[in-house]
Amino acid sequence: MSESGLRELRQNASDLVRRAEAGESITITVSGRPAAVLGPYRRRTWHTFDEIADVLATPTDPGWRAESGTADDYPRDPWDSE
Repeated sequence: MSESGLRELRQNASDLVRRAEAGESITITVSGRPAAVLGPYRRRTWHTFDEIADVLATPTDPGWRAESGTADDYPRDPWDSE
């Protein structure tokens, strides 16, 4: 992953975006500290119904049912003092 300062981003934004489109991830720094990452856009991946059905058909974790019984039926705000 390469680095580029904020000044270079302002001066060469088009070039940096082209590099990101090509698959490169670029860390943008402000005063030498990492502030953001410019990288390729990842398109949303769609799954077929069959793929989703396969996941839902797999058995659950054996301890899940026991753990789910220990959960409160009524969630409450942990920051609320009441």
